[in-house]
Amino acid sequence: MKDRPGHDYRYAIDPSKIESEIGWKPKYSFDEAIEETVNWYLENQSWWGEILSGDYKSYYETQYNKR
Repeated sequence: MKDRPGHDYRYAIDPSKIESEIGWKPKYSFDEAIEETVNWYLENQSWWGEILSGDYKSYYETQYNKR
């Protein structure tokens, strides 16, 4: 598949504005946060696996379609 025109290969994030305007600071480094994210997905496969399989849709159809 051909890539779309103007595709950005990198998004550099500059948090200086939010840091200077409201004093926000990141709670975790990127490496810490990505490790926690990967670990969450590894530990919660039963939760996100149902989303990928579509099994959750029957619940929502039962709860919300006949309102």
